[in-house]
Amino acid sequence: MGKTVTTYLIDADPKGTQYVFISNKICQMYVIPRSNLSILNERTELQTPAFYILLGEDEETKPKAYIGETENFRERVRDHDNKKAFWQKALLFISKDAAMTKADVQYLEHKAIAEAKVSNSFVLNENKQTPKVPNLPEYRKDDMDEFFEDVKFLTSFIGCNIFDIAQPKEEHLFFTKGRGCNAKGFYHSKGFTVLKGSTIVSSSVPSFKWKDKREKMLNEYTHSYNGQLVLNTDTTFNSPSTAADFCIGSSNNGWLVWKDKDGNTLNSVYRKQLE
Repeated sequence: MGKTVTTYLIDADPKGTQYVFISNKICQMYVIPRSNLSILNERTELQTPAFYILLGEDEETKPKAYIGETENFRERVRDHDNKKAFWQKALLFISKDAAMTKADVQYLEHKAIAEAKVSNSFVLNENKQTPKVPNLPEYRKDDMDEFFEDVKFLTSFIGCNIFDIAQPKEEHLFFTKGRGCNAKGFYHSKGFTVLKGSTIVSSSVPSFKWKDKREKMLNEYTHSYNGQLVLNTDTTFNSPSTAADFCIGSSNNGWLVWKDKDGNTLNSVYRKQLE
C-alpha cells in the first residue's frame, strides 16, 4: 500500500526550513537548519512537547547525532546552540493535534536511542545512556509506538538512515574473497551491506585512495580473531564498489567482484535484470 507524503518548504528553499508529514497521520517533522533557528520565535507549535534529533558530521567514520526530548524546543535549543558545536540541522517531531505530553516524548526518546544504537549508523557519543522507559498507560504506549514508526519513516524519507537496519534475503547474498578476505553481503535501496562475521583484509595496497579512513573503520568495526580481522557489525556502504574496496583493501568494481553462490555477479543479477 502506498503513502502520500507532503513536504512544505517554508522559505521556498529546498535546503531551508521545511515540514513533512504523512497524510492521515498526526506525526509532523520539521527540518530546521541551524542557521534558521529564528523560525522558533515565529511558530508557537514549536514551543510544545517534542522529540528531536540534532544532525551533524563527525571527523571519524560516520555522521554524528544527538537525540533528545523537551517540553519547549525553543528554550532547549538555546543550550544546544551554545554547548554543542557539531550539529548543523535539527529534526523536530511534534503532534499535529498538540496532544503529546512530557512522558510521551520521553518514551519516544527512549525508543529512538535504543534503535539508533542497534542501527549503529551514527555516532551517539553525547547520548551517554539509554534513558529509562517512562510510566505510560498501555494504550498510550501503543499510540507512541505507532508515532515512532512514522518518525522512522520520515527520517528515512529525507535520506537520514539513523534508524535503518537492512534485512538480508538469503537468496540475494553475495560473496567476495579478493586478496584473501572472506566477506558476504547484500545489495538494497540504500547501498551494499557487508554482514557481521565477514573477514576483512588488514592491509591495503599502496595506491589505495582512502587508506586513513579505512584504517579508522577497521579500528572501529572489526576485531582480531585467529590472526584475521572480523567485522563486528553489519556495515552499509553507499555502493558495492566502496564495500568491496573496504573488504579487500584495493580499488575494485563491486558490480563484478561480488558474486552469489552460483557465481553470478551483482551486475548480472541487478543491472541486467531489465534486458
